[in-house]
Amino acid sequence: MNKPESQIPLWLALTPPLVLIGLLALSVYLFGDSSSSGPNQLALMLAAAAAALVGLYRGQSWAELEKAMIKGIGLSMNACLILLMVGTMIGSWIVSGTAPALIYYGLGLLDPQWLYPVALVICAMVSVSIGSAWTTAGTIGIALLGVAHVMGLSLPITAGAVVSGAYFGDKMSPLSDTTNLAPAMAGSELFTHIRHMLWTTVPSFVIALLLFCWLAAGTESSDTADAIAQSRELLASQFNVGWPTFIPLLVVLGLALRKMPAYPAILLGGLTGALVALLYQPEALNRFAAAAEPGWRATLTAIWQAMTTGYVSNTGDEVLDSLLSRGGMASMLNTVWLIVAAMSFGAVMEHTGLLQRLVQVLLKQVRGTGSLIATTAVTAFGMNIIGSDQYMAIVLPGRMFRLEFKRRGLAPENLSRTLEDAGTMTSALVPWNTCGAFMAGTLGVATLAYAPYAFLNLINPLMAIIYGFANFKIVRIDDKALTENDDAEVEPLAQLEVKNA
Repeated sequence: MNKPESQIPLWLALTPPLVLIGLLALSVYLFGDSSSSGPNQLALMLAAAAAALVGLYRGQSWAELEKAMIKGIGLSMNACLILLMVGTMIGSWIVSGTAPALIYYGLGLLDPQWLYPVALVICAMVSVSIGSAWTTAGTIGIALLGVAHVMGLSLPITAGAVVSGAYFGDKMSPLSDTTNLAPAMAGSELFTHIRHMLWTTVPSFVIALLLFCWLAAGTESSDTADAIAQSRELLASQFNVGWPTFIPLLVVLGLALRKMPAYPAILLGGLTGALVALLYQPEALNRFAAAAEPGWRATLTAIWQAMTTGYVSNTGDEVLDSLLSRGGMASMLNTVWLIVAAMSFGAVMEHTGLLQRLVQVLLKQVRGTGSLIATTAVTAFGMNIIGSDQYMAIVLPGRMFRLEFKRRGLAPENLSRTLEDAGTMTSALVPWNTCGAFMAGTLGVATLAYAPYAFLNLINPLMAIIYGFANFKIVRIDDKALTENDDAEVEPLAQLEVKNA
C-alpha cells in the first residue's frame, strides 16, 4: 500500500535526484559537448527508472507509474510540436531569403561594438509586445545570432543577450502565459503582479544592460569591416533580399500580437516562407535542388527538403555556409528526445510524492520572510531541474507555499513575483528543461555555453532573495484580507493542463 509523503525517508527521496546528478556528471565527463545528443537522455531515463523503483517499493503499481509518465510526457507535447514547427520555419526562412535578409540588413545597421546590449534591448521590446520568449528567440534571436556569427563576435554572449531580453518580456508582458499563470497559482491579480515585479525585474535588467555594455566595450570591430562587406555581397548574390522576404516575419509577429497560439502561428510563418521562396527565390531554389532540369518538381523538392531536413548552403564561404546550413524538422528531434526523457523523470518524481517530501524538508528550514522567499526561489529552480518544465516550477511551489505566505501575513503578489523571478527566469538555464532545450536548439548555442551570459536570468532570482532578507518592497496583508478561499485544495499537478508559450 502506498505510504503518505510524510513517511518517505529523506534518503529515499534524495536517491533519484542524486542518481541523476551522478549520471549527468559522468555523461559530461565521458562525452563533453556531445553529451546532450544521447548520453544525457539515457541519464534521465535511468534516473526515472530509479524513481519508479522507489514507487514500486512503496506499493505503487507499474501501471500507474507508467500512466503518470505518459501523462507527464503528454504535458510536454505542445512544446515538442512547437519545436518541430520552429525547425520547419527556420528551414523555410533560409530558403525564402528571410533569415539571409535579416542578417544582410543587420550587418549594415548594427555596430559590432554594441551588438550585445542592442540585442538585449531589441529582444526585450519584441518579447514585451508579443508575450513570448520562444517566438522572440525563433525570429529576431536567430537573425541576431547570424549577425554576430558574421561579425566574429561571441555566440554564447549574443545568445545570453537574446535569452535575457526574450525572458524580460515573457515575464513582464500581460500577454505571456507564465505572467498569467503565476498570479493564478498565488491568488494575486494580474496587473498587481506585474507592478510588483517591476521592483525586481527593472533593476536586474539595468544591471544586465550595463554588463553587456561592459562586454561590448572590449570587442574589436576595426578588422571586421571588410569581412562584413564581403558577407553582405555574398548574401545578396545568393538570395534576393528585397522587402518580400520580410513577409514571413511580419506574419508571425502579427499573429503573436493577435494572441494566436504558438504552434499554428509558427506553422503559418513557415508556410508563408515556403510561398515567398516559391515566388521570390527561384534561383536559390534551383541551386539548392541541384537538379539537371530545373522545374516545378525540383522546386517543390527543394522547399520540402529545407522544411524537413534543413537547408544546406554552398556559397564557398565557410562562415556563411555554417550559418545557413541548418533548420528543418529533423534538426529538432534530438531536443524533443531530451524533453521526453526529462518529463518522464519529473512525472515519476511528482507521482511518487518524492518532490513533495523534499519540499517539506525545505519548509522546515523557514524562519522568516527572507528564508521563505529564498526557499520558494530555490524550490522553483529545483523544479526546473527535476521537473524539467517552467510550468511545474510555477505550479508546484505556488500551491505548496501559498498557505505559508498567507499564514505569515504576506500578500500573494510576493509569492507570484518570486515564482516568476526564480521559476520563469531559471528555466532557460537548465539544458534538459523544455525552455533550455528550446533555446539551445533554436539558437544553435548549447545551454551551458550561453547560461553564464544570460545575466537577467541569473540576477533576477538573486534580486528576489535580497529583497526578501532586506524586507524591501514586501507587501503585507492584515487578518481581514485572509479569506477561506485560500484554504481550498488545489488540483494535483498531473491533472493540470498548461500550454507552452
